[in-house]
Amino acid sequence: MRHNKKFNHLGRTATHRNAMLANMASSLIKHKRITTTVAKAKALKKYVEPLLTKSKSDTTNSRRVVFSYLQDKYAITELFKEVSVKIADRPGGYTRIIKTGKRLGDNAEMCFIELVDYNENMAKEAGKKATRTRRSRKKSSAAEAPAVEAQATETASAE
Repeated sequence: MRHNKKFNHLGRTATHRNAMLANMASSLIKHKRITTTVAKAKALKKYVEPLLTKSKSDTTNSRRVVFSYLQDKYAITELFKEVSVKIADRPGGYTRIIKTGKRLGDNAEMCFIELVDYNENMAKEAGKKATRTRRSRKKSSAAEAPAVEAQATETASAE
């Protein structure tokens, strides 16, 4: 029976899995987006989100705890200097998984996992959708129509 055995082993031993997740988390923090398989991305999300939450409080203890997981001092400085400032007001959900299709060689489901606050394209789209409504489009097109008619009458009177 598999009671309370929730995490994916990813076909690896515990030490190999921990090393792989630590390397992937360091790459995610440094590059803000990495491409991987869906299973690894889901495992990475569970691994890295508590570390991101821990980085919100920049204390010596939190730095040591995060370093015990990542073992990469450049990723730690990036995390505590830049990333934690951007995610300070976010209550959770720091990463996003977007599926990209299947890999050619073995047909594995591929995706990229990224830090949510670092994708400017998604932030801009969300802002555009919130400001535009149906009524404003109708009013703007109605306002443009008399202006176009006025220009047409001016050109006709000039001729």
